[in-house]
Formats: sequence, C-alpha cells, structure tokens
Amino acid sequence: MEWTRRRFVGAGAVLSANAMAAASPLASVPQYFGLHPFIEANRGAVFIRRTRAAHRMDSAGMHAEGLRLGRQIFVPMGHPGIPTSHRVILKPNVLTRRGSDGQINWGTDPDFYEGLLIALRDAGLRKFHYAEANYRSSRWSDHYDDIHERYGVEVCEPPRRGRHYQDGFEMNWSRPTDAVVYRQVPHYPPVNEPDTWLLNIAKWRSHGMCLTQACKNAQGLTVWPFQRFCSGWAMVTGVPDYMKPYIAPDVVERVTRYLESHRRMGYARYNSAADLSPLHQEIWAHKTCDNLSVLKFGLAMIEAIYAKNEDPADPVKEFLPNLVMFSKDPFRLDLVGLWLGGHEPGNVHFYRIAKERGLSDTFNPWEVPVYEWTDEGPVARKLTDFPRTLLRTYYLQKEGEPQYHLVDERFNYDRIKL
Repeated sequence: MEWTRRRFVGAGAVLSANAMAAASPLASVPQYFGLHPFIEANRGAVFIRRTRAAHRMDSAGMHAEGLRLGRQIFVPMGHPGIPTSHRVILKPNVLTRRGSDGQINWGTDPDFYEGLLIALRDAGLRKFHYAEANYRSSRWSDHYDDIHERYGVEVCEPPRRGRHYQDGFEMNWSRPTDAVVYRQVPHYPPVNEPDTWLLNIAKWRSHGMCLTQACKNAQGLTVWPFQRFCSGWAMVTGVPDYMKPYIAPDVVERVTRYLESHRRMGYARYNSAADLSPLHQEIWAHKTCDNLSVLKFGLAMIEAIYAKNEDPADPVKEFLPNLVMFSKDPFRLDLVGLWLGGHEPGNVHFYRIAKERGLSDTFNPWEVPVYEWTDEGPVARKLTDFPRTLLRTYYLQKEGEPQYHLVDERFNYDRIKL
C-alpha cells in the first residue's frame, strides 16, 4: 500500500500533537523524538530521496537538502519515543584533502550534514557527539570543525597510546559473539553507552573493498588503530603488542579455512592477484562483521548527492547522482547502493559472509523493498526505476581487466542461497 499524501500529512499532524502533549508547560523543546513511522514500520526497506543540488559546490543546495530531508524523517513525538535527553552520535565519512586551491572534501558533504544536524535540533535534541578514528589525519577539516563549534558537538580525540589500552582510557569495549578476528572491539565514547542514538551518514564512493557505504563507514567508530580493517595479516598477527590480547587466538586457522571454503564454492575473483587480495577481503569482511555485530544504528544513510570517480584515466572525474539513500538496515542499504553504483552485490565477498554469520538475512538486492521518499510521502518503486551511476573500483582486479572496473558479473541468486 502506498503512503498517500493524506496519510503522510496526517501522520505529521498526529506526531505534532503527540509532541505538544508530551512537553510539560515549562518545556521549550519536545521530550521525545523518533523516525517517521513509515520508516519504523518498514525496517527492512531502503528509501531513496532524489535531491536537486545544482553542482558539487552548491553549498546552499546541499544544506537545504539535508534540512528538508531531516525535518521529514526526524520527528518530535509523544511517549513512547526516544527521549530527547539522549546523546546523538554522528558518524559521517570525513575525507578531506588539501590541494593548491584549498581543501577538497570527498566525504559526506558538510553542508548536507549541517542540515541534518539542524533538523535533529528542531526535533528537540541538544547533545551531540562526533566519533571518527580517522579524524586524526584530517583534523584540519575546517568546515566540519566550524559546524561542531557552532552547535556544541563534542568531538572525540582519536590518538591513543599503548598504555591507554591497559587502563581502558576513554574507550568502550564490546565482545562480538563468535568473534573471528576481534575478540573484543573498542569504540570511542559514548558509542554503546546507554541513552545514545547512532546516526551513520556514509558517502557513496569507490574503494578497494568495492564501494564505501554504511557498513564500511562504521569501522571509523573503532578506536585507532583498531580501525585499520584493510591491511591483511599486518593488522592481525602483526599488530602492536598492546592489541594482541584482543585478537582471537584461532584467527589464522579460521580465516584460512573460510577463505579456502569460499574458493571451493566457485565465487568470482577468488584468484585475483590484486594487492588488496582475496585474503585481505576475507579479513576485512570478518573484522567488519565483528564490529557491526556489537553496534546498533538508529538510522543508516548514504549521501550520494555527488560522487567521485576513482579512475584517474576516466574523463568524467565526478558525478552528480543527486540521491540520498537510507534505511534501518545497513546491510540492505549497501546492497541497493552497490547495484545503483554499477556492481552486482552477490560478487562482493563481505555481504555473503555477513549472511553466513547471521548478521544479514540477504545479499540479494532484488529481495529489498525500495521506496522513493518524496515530499508527498514514500512511494513504492522498483530498483530499476532509479538511474545507475557507474562507480569503477579497484576491487579484486581480474587478469586482463582494467585496474578500475565494475564488479558486474552475473550472479545466480536463485541457486546460491547460503
């Protein structure tokens, strides 16, 4: 059933009434907030918003899109809801580079991010925390720093010394069930503390693990240098001494066994000679699964208003897809993002491994309900109703294949169910 304009507007009126009822006479802000009820009622669906930014440097347009979307999906509400006294943890993908013409951002757009932040404040929230292990290498991100200063966002301090791990200094430890690599995972406070709500705002761009999306973005919540998921054995058996107690004792045997099992199953690209080899992919997948098994997202989002083409030989250096994707389920969100980025998700090892480990119920994008999020409300769509943007990657290059390519081999989802 489509979410008609009348139902959409009606729900907003009910939510506003609930918010007024929930607020005490002396309160100036709502006491509870939540996601739009249609999102909560469709937790396995992926929502896609078409945006209207004029170009990559359209700061006003990016800001307006974040604010407009945020005010539609973050809503003040009555009890039961999430108390507005909760601390909101913000996890964008910050990727800035300094060039001759100043800073260039290829991560989550900061103006879009600010728009979402204002919408959260409009819903009654006031306590915000920013967590990012890699902020240590991009601390000169002036735009983000300015936003955090203006809105009083608490920013984590990424560097840690070996002694800090012994003392448990400003890190929250979690134990993954059936851990493969990390028997314990440390996160920056207040991740995994009571009375918190986590917003994951990834960027849509290519990477050696295919695309950087919601699941990969979460690795920056782990305390540095645990966040180095992509380095193969160097950051497993070769970790510093202070990390060794937190590595699973049977990691070599299990990773080797799983890798050989997957090779025997005949999946594509398990014979690739790429530097980020099938073994690197196997280790990255299990670290990511260990990490995601102990995290709970309030909402996962992929900002795809603009995207960078990583292929230096391609004359098209950047795209303007003008999309924002979001879901309660980060795995399903990434499947949709992969397909829209020109890739076949069944060929990307991580999403099959996540299903093997029971963290996801599918790696088939055609099993994911898709809705377009319009100003009039969510409308059921087919995945093929949206344009694809070909984001070439250096993921597991085949012999004779260009370094930057699409992982688009046909995959038989009916035959391989895991």
